[in-house]
Formats: sequence, structure tokens, C-alpha cells
Amino acid sequence: MSQDHPAARSLDRSDDAAPPHAHTDGAQHAAPHGLLRWLMTTNHKDIGSMYLIFSLFMFFVGGAMILAVRAELFQPGLQLMQPEFFNQLIGVHALVMIFAALMPAATGFANWQIPLMIGAPDMALPRINNWGFWLLPPAAVLLMLPFALAVFGIGDGALATGWTFYAPLSVQGGIGVDFAIFAVHILGVSSILGSINIIVTIFNLRAPGMTMMKLPLFCWGWLVTAFLLIATIPVLAGAVTMLLTDRHFGTSFFNAAGGGDPILFQHLFWFFGHPEVYILLLPVWGLMPHVLATFSRKPVYGYKAQVYSFIAIGVLAVVVWAHHFFTAGLPVPALLYFMYSTMAISLPLAVLFYCWIATMWRGAMSFETPMLFAQGFIVLFGIAGLTGLVLADVAADAQYHHSYFVVAHFHYALFAGGIMGVMTGAYYWLPKWTGHMFDERLGKAHFWLTVISFNLTFMPQFFLGLAGMPRRIPDYALQFAEFNAISTVGAFILGLSQLIFAWNVVKSIRGARNGLPRADERVWEGAQGLEWELSSPPPHHSWEVQPVVK
Repeated sequence: MSQDHPAARSLDRSDDAAPPHAHTDGAQHAAPHGLLRWLMTTNHKDIGSMYLIFSLFMFFVGGAMILAVRAELFQPGLQLMQPEFFNQLIGVHALVMIFAALMPAATGFANWQIPLMIGAPDMALPRINNWGFWLLPPAAVLLMLPFALAVFGIGDGALATGWTFYAPLSVQGGIGVDFAIFAVHILGVSSILGSINIIVTIFNLRAPGMTMMKLPLFCWGWLVTAFLLIATIPVLAGAVTMLLTDRHFGTSFFNAAGGGDPILFQHLFWFFGHPEVYILLLPVWGLMPHVLATFSRKPVYGYKAQVYSFIAIGVLAVVVWAHHFFTAGLPVPALLYFMYSTMAISLPLAVLFYCWIATMWRGAMSFETPMLFAQGFIVLFGIAGLTGLVLADVAADAQYHHSYFVVAHFHYALFAGGIMGVMTGAYYWLPKWTGHMFDERLGKAHFWLTVISFNLTFMPQFFLGLAGMPRRIPDYALQFAEFNAISTVGAFILGLSQLIFAWNVVKSIRGARNGLPRADERVWEGAQGLEWELSSPPPHHSWEVQPVVK
């Protein structure tokens, strides 16, 4: 099953053609500067950088919110805040982390890397690309604004329903629900624009000779992601629009007193909400083989098996949504269908795990920071997968539903899987983007602090859930005190350790001023792919002469 990674294919260039990374002095002088460069840019690298910077900023915003929540939960009793504000922090934290941190980070990777990896001069729709990014800051402001308005006595604060907007609570909620609805609409438009751009770019701008089965796995991961976004975001938009009309225009879609059904909202929301998990993870699953192959000095194992697994996961993702509300009173045939279909996703995911491990098997491995994060991802995300199988069981879910067991499970999926996966890619590609290496000692310190404090934070929550502690409560019984104290200490170490990551990124951007060595074209010994044929950092216009893949 082992075979050469398609990105390792040789390049064919005519003798009289300029090298693929050639660029004239005039082209470099034409690169815009100053504030207008960032407002009006259509360059995929500039837009990718803006996505990544925005993502990092919102990551710390969302992290600060949940540290306030964990501070409240350090001891039993109400210590720092009222329950209403506690619930607002939890709901907005989740929306910020999902829509304003993880998704923009993955889109930033796509903008930076897809044109470099497929030999394209830029993204196919550059103006739409610019617009897709600049929708994000106003959406983030809309999410956060109710906090500020409440200070001046306007409204009762931000969204307090959890990130799921469940009716009937969201029908009766304050203006924070309206702000969140409009923010989600804007974020959804941004995601759809980005998805269309990625699909058109991959289908139409690949280098000559790069067939679909020679496409880098990161591009495959994003291609499936883009189709999932286009399929599911409109359903979420419809659900929150129906919610808006229930709130202000007298309809009763989700109001049982008017003939509506609150469970209908759960169906519509989770038709988006469950594929969203794979939307956040598929780009990470796509970049992981590149990192593992590079630091194992081996070709990617099972390229075709991974491609077919991505497609299978994408198809299954949209037919398993109701496992999120097994306890809502679904009929038994529906419970059985959603249980078995959910468990079926473990099969293509197991293929991915097998291929990742086989890529490392008997390789000449080295343990630079990207490889450490990749291996940490495999171990910790494996725990997410195994605990997900437990939650997929209808009988077991009756105990675990709406408990801290669920909180621990999805943080092993979305922090250990999503955030640590993003950090793997950031460390892997950062020298290519900035032209300078990062501080390896800081990177390794960041990894070990993150892994240890992450487990200190979320492993106790599995036991809290098994013992019966429900989620989204600001106070709890004395029997849960010790595990909550441990979890809070771990959370603060985890949050503070991310400052090391931010400083390492800044150091790499500053480069020589911080005494860091320059990165050469290949950056990592054993790295394969078109992106490593370009200089570090790549020129403003990446591929003025398109390479030919043989």
C-alpha cells in the first residue's frame, strides 16, 4: 500500500523558462505597502497572514473568557460572577473559539499553502478572498458588543444559551441572541465565500500534470471541508433566521404553544453542528501526513486510503447529526440508526490513524517541534475518538449526556485535535512564511507545557462527568471540589503557556533582530512538495512560471 507521495514527483521546466520562483524586481517593487496593502490586498499570502493573526488574537480572547469561568469553578459556591454572566461567557467562548479562532486559522493555512502546493499563482477569486476575510472583524465585534452595551445599561448581556442556541431558551433570551444570530450569518457568508474560492482554485489552477490523485493531502482535506461548509452553513443560516422570526415576527417554528417544535431546532442546528467538527478537523488531518512523512524521512503511507477516508468521513458527517440529542425522546428506530451510523465513522478514521502510524513505522524519525505536536495530536485525539464511541452508544449516553464527560470529550477533539493540529502546521510552515526559523527551545517548552496542562485540565472532567456533574453550572456539590480545583489550575497553566507560542511567532517574524537563523528553501530535511521549491519567504507573486508535475 505504501507509495511515493504525489508531491514528491519531479518537475519539468523548459530550459528557456525562468525558475518557478522567479520574479522581476519590478514585481517586487509593485508590492503595495502600508495600511492600504492590508485593506485592499488580493494576494493570497497577505490574506492568509491576516486570517492567522486574527485567529491568534481571538484565540486569546476566547481563552480569557474560559479562564474566568474556570476561576469561578475553582471552589464551590458563587465566587466571582452571577450565573447569568457565567452562562454568557461559556456561550460566547465556544462561538469565538469555533468560528473566530479555529476556522480562520484553517482558512489562513489554506490561503497560504494551497497555491504554493498546487503551483498556482494565487487563489482563483482574489477579490472574494479579500471580502471573505474582512467580514470576520465586524462579526467578532457583533459577538462581543453586548458585553459592552450591558455596562451602559443597554440589554442584559451577551448570548446566554450556550453556543447551540437551543429553543425555547433562545426564543426568550435578550438582545445578545440577536447579535449572535447576525454574527453567525456574517461568519457563514465568509465561510461560504472561502469554500467556493478553495474549490475553484483546486479544480482549475493546479499545475499541469497534477491530477486529482497527485493532489497534496492537505488540499484534499480542505476540498472535502469546503463541500461540507457549502452543504451545512445554509441550514444553520435557515435555523437562526427562523429563530429570529420566532423572536420578533410572531412565527412559531420552535414554540410548542403555537404548534412548533423545539426539537426541530435541534435537528437543524446539529445538521450543521456535527459536520462542523469535521470541518474543523479535516484540514488538520490533511496536514498531519506531510509533517509525519517529513520528520520520519519516509513517503506518506496509504495516500489513496487517506483520500478515500476523507471522502467517506465527509459523506458520513452529514447523516449522523441526531446522536447529539439521544435523550430528547427520539423513536427507537431513529436511535438505532444514528447510533450505528455514528459508530461507522470510526472505520475511516481508524484507517487514517493506521496510515499516520505506518508512515512513522521504521522511519528515521527526528523530534523537532512540529513532530512533537503531531505525535501529541495522535495520542490525545485518539482519546477523543475512543470517548466518542462511548457517547455514540445510546444506553451509555443516557448517563453521559450534558455532563462534564462530554465537555472533556469535545475538548480532546477540538483542542488536542484542532488547536494542537493548527499549532503543528504553524510550526511546520512558519519558517517558510517568515524566512527565519523559530526558537526550537521555546517550541519544545510550549509543547510539553501544553500537553501536561491540557491533560491536567480535561482528564479530571471525565471523572466529574462519570460522577454526575452537569455542564454549564456555576456552582456544584462539595464532592466535585477536588477535581474542579485541579482542572482550574491546569487551565491557567495551559492558557499562560500559549503566550510562549505567541512570542515564538513574533520572534520568527522579527527574524534576524532576534538572532534566529535564516530558513533555506527546503527548511526541513526530507520535506517534499512544490511549496519547498520556492524561496523562504516566497516572493510576492509565487509562481510566475507554473511548474509541470511529472
